[in-house]
Amino acid sequence: MRGDVLELHDVTVGYHGRTVLHVPHLALRRGEILTLLGANGSGKTTLLRLLGLLVRPAQGTVLFEGEEVDFGSAKRLLELRRRMAGVMQEPLLCRMSVRQNVALGLRFRRIPKPETERCVDAWLERLAISHLGDRPASKVSGGEARRASLARAMVLDPEVLFLDEPFSALDAPTRQKQLREFQAVLAESGVTAVFATHDRGEALGLGDRVAVLMGGHLAQIGPTETVFSRPERIDVARFVGIETLIPGRVTGGGNGRVQVDCGEVRFVAEGETEVGERVYVAVRPEEIELHDEGISSPRDGHNMVSGRVTRIVPAETHYRVEVECGVPVVAAVGRARFREMPMEIGREVQATFPARAARLIPRVGE
Repeated sequence: MRGDVLELHDVTVGYHGRTVLHVPHLALRRGEILTLLGANGSGKTTLLRLLGLLVRPAQGTVLFEGEEVDFGSAKRLLELRRRMAGVMQEPLLCRMSVRQNVALGLRFRRIPKPETERCVDAWLERLAISHLGDRPASKVSGGEARRASLARAMVLDPEVLFLDEPFSALDAPTRQKQLREFQAVLAESGVTAVFATHDRGEALGLGDRVAVLMGGHLAQIGPTETVFSRPERIDVARFVGIETLIPGRVTGGGNGRVQVDCGEVRFVAEGETEVGERVYVAVRPEEIELHDEGISSPRDGHNMVSGRVTRIVPAETHYRVEVECGVPVVAAVGRARFREMPMEIGREVQATFPARAARLIPRVGE
């Protein structure tokens, strides 16, 4: 059965007379992985707790499978919460063996011992921690503790799984490995999941859709690739990693393309926008290519500006290269391409990017 599992309508959460979260509308679709992306203090954990029916909204409506949740009914809340499970930032394992920790929820629900043992063994094996079953939980590594925490949640066969930054304390290699494993587990189980993180890489690697939270407000929600490549607001653009943000004014257009004057340079973007509108031309760094000086003209449908390399910052898979072209441009140059050119401070280059890669964002309040 498809449809929405949880739905929020004009929901507000407040603490001590202060509003900390406002969501006009959010629907959690059955079987999807929804990522909540935002900085610390943006409202991610509050939204997780609200969706998990652990927080009563100050106003608005929460629906579970189309039925309004009655926060005044403790019995009904418990019934609904038993259809959910969570993996928090800290594993919070009890002072007992790994196996006993994984079985804890089933024991609370008075599941017969044979069935409990069968379910626990299956998840210990699925998450490759069977060899740790009899080990005290206090004696396992951080990554192993998170696997045990996930097993403890998944053994309950939840309809909805909540994950609150479960990888934040892990080193980069372990985090990447566990992210891939979590993705495989979620895909196999078909569980509906909500994953909170402040890490853009995790959001790109895990979620079907992403909801960007800023200052307790839902700034944008949509398919992950759409939000990252076509943000609707300048603050969202910056948060999802777009650094080339050039202010300009629309001066013409036609045939699905818009011309934007940005001071010393002019760009073409795909879209429909009114002439005279003040906008930002936003381009992701991986969409920008750098070439040696000497290209006579750009490829059809591409923009091209000449400039000088002013800064180079190495990253894990690429180099972040800043170029002054009369306007600042930031490109992500792959390591092979970087060695091929090679790149250095002061080098004259030409930066190109296709019109389809240029997102126009209104300049509100300027």
